[in-house]
Amino acid sequence: MLMSELSRRTGVGVPTLKFYLREGLLPPGEALSQTRAAYDESHVRRVGIIRALTETVGLSVQQARGVLAVVDDPGPSMFDAFGRALAHLPPTVPEADDYPRARDVIERLGWVYDPRYVAVRQLDQALAAADALGVPLDADRLEAYAPHVHAIAAYDIARIPADPDAAIEYAVLGTAAHEPVLAALRRLAHQDVAAPR
Repeated sequence: MLMSELSRRTGVGVPTLKFYLREGLLPPGEALSQTRAAYDESHVRRVGIIRALTETVGLSVQQARGVLAVVDDPGPSMFDAFGRALAHLPPTVPEADDYPRARDVIERLGWVYDPRYVAVRQLDQALAAADALGVPLDADRLEAYAPHVHAIAAYDIARIPADPDAAIEYAVLGTAAHEPVLAALRRLAHQDVAAPR
């Protein structure tokens, strides 16, 4: 299909598709001439992913490009690829030498973790932000949250596809798409629990 058909199929205007191509979000089509290219179903799917990441999840073009780069070339270790992809998802946190608060929480929970994993520094920053706002997360609250979060993780991991390419796409895109759902469900649960009061 030509770009005009890709535009019609995806509901994305030609100027936006050209922007996706320039920004490296959308792979080029098969060249038919110097000014024309053919696109296929993989491009239709990719445009849907780009829109979901940028419009629904709210990633910047730079963040989406980083996530898609990992999806396109995950490398030999799925765990490392997942960590690289998470580094592009909010919140972005600068690296430090140590994350003592996060390390303390994770070790108290007895979870296996890599101290270099981006989520460790995200947790450390989130704990510091909660403290700064005057709503710290004490040990009781974290121990109440942990088994539920762990159960969600176990459910997700059990459903990772066997195919390595599909697995990294499932893990990375699933994380980007599902985290806002979890936040919204928590807020709705607050409303449900508070309503009788």
